[in-house]
Amino acid sequence: MRYEIRVDGHMSETLTSAFPELDHVMMSGHTVLYGSVIDEAHLYGLLARCRSLGLRVLEMRQLPE
Repeated sequence: MRYEIRVDGHMSETLTSAFPELDHVMMSGHTVLYGSVIDEAHLYGLLARCRSLGLRVLEMRQLPE
């Protein structure tokens, strides 16, 4: 499964390095993390990581394969 997680603001290199399994792109006012997610537990782990880093998740969606 491939997912996209949009977070508020531009993430620093330090923050993006906390997600080594995902690629990222900066867009106007937010950062998009995207890539393969192994299973539901991995997805919840990514969201928990966002929360623990103080990131505000704007949107999360599954991408077509």
